[in-house]
Amino acid sequence: MELLNIECLGKPLRLEGSLAGWQQLFWDDQLVSQKAASSDSEGLKVHVFQLHQQGKPQPLEVRLETDVRWQPFVLDYRLQVDDNICAEGRRTEKDMERQTPPPQAKATKPGTLGLLSLLFKLFKSAKVIKVVLAGASIAAYSWLFSFQFALALLACLMFHEYGHIRAMKYFGMKTKGIYLIPFMGGLALSDDKINTRWQDVVISLMGPFFGLLLSLAALVVYHLTANPFFAALAGFNALLNLFNLLPVLPLDGGHAIKSISFSQNRIIGLLICCAGLVLGVYLSYRLGLTLLGFLLAIGGLEIIAEWKQRLNSHLIPLDRYGQIVSATWYLVTVIALVGVIWHLAGSGDDMLGLPLQILQS
Repeated sequence: MELLNIECLGKPLRLEGSLAGWQQLFWDDQLVSQKAASSDSEGLKVHVFQLHQQGKPQPLEVRLETDVRWQPFVLDYRLQVDDNICAEGRRTEKDMERQTPPPQAKATKPGTLGLLSLLFKLFKSAKVIKVVLAGASIAAYSWLFSFQFALALLACLMFHEYGHIRAMKYFGMKTKGIYLIPFMGGLALSDDKINTRWQDVVISLMGPFFGLLLSLAALVVYHLTANPFFAALAGFNALLNLFNLLPVLPLDGGHAIKSISFSQNRIIGLLICCAGLVLGVYLSYRLGLTLLGFLLAIGGLEIIAEWKQRLNSHLIPLDRYGQIVSATWYLVTVIALVGVIWHLAGSGDDMLGLPLQILQS
């Protein structure tokens, strides 16, 4: 990840690093210093290198001191050139959230894969594609249900994806809009990359959270009007958002749980996450939600298997407060969605009980 990017003698000085402890320092995109990975990934690190200037017999000695702490993320730095302080300051997680990823180098002669990638980007950016995919989604859901319910379901998907879009814009990311995919839901796209685990959690959970708000609103309208259409909409929308919260990548829940568990420095943190997943599986089976419990177990095993790779991530980890808030937000959203489904199943209507039957299958 890019930890620092400042000017040094008229050229960019960029520091790359990771939670594993390694650091690489680039001056004008040339590697001038590096530190190997170590068990001590925090604390003071000093980079020293020399630069030769035209017309001067003696080289300049450049010294960059960095003091990094990961949770919460704080980077103090000081740049010296021949014992003269040129720059010093502090970077926090807020600075990391707002930083722009470095531009990718462009190939001079794009090959077949490059041309295909360019065509795909043009295909993806065309507004007509959104219309075509939306039309295909309406046709697909109309075939399964009815035209009116298909329109309402697409509105639910759009509202879910709009939650992702709002979170992206909150972090200053450029968005490319929403694409509806038949039988697979929707997709909110952005050209920008995230830099922190907190961004990953907020962007991931805002979609299901918006979906929960819509289900609750439909439930209120149902009780006010006694129209079963709104009840069915609330139930199926809750089911779609609940599946999105499963801890299976690339679903929203997979991203959220992965960011929470990968922010644990010690094995005890991972054990707490595992205990939470085991409790979720146990409660699912006790409540008769067989499918939900099975998918929770699969997702938990997937994330645990990847836990050792957390130090190679380019994302700033969550601090303790962020972990608690993220886990609480996730659990409350899951419980509320299950509550909507359970409440509607108690109405005695077979159609309204279908979401619960799917979870019990």
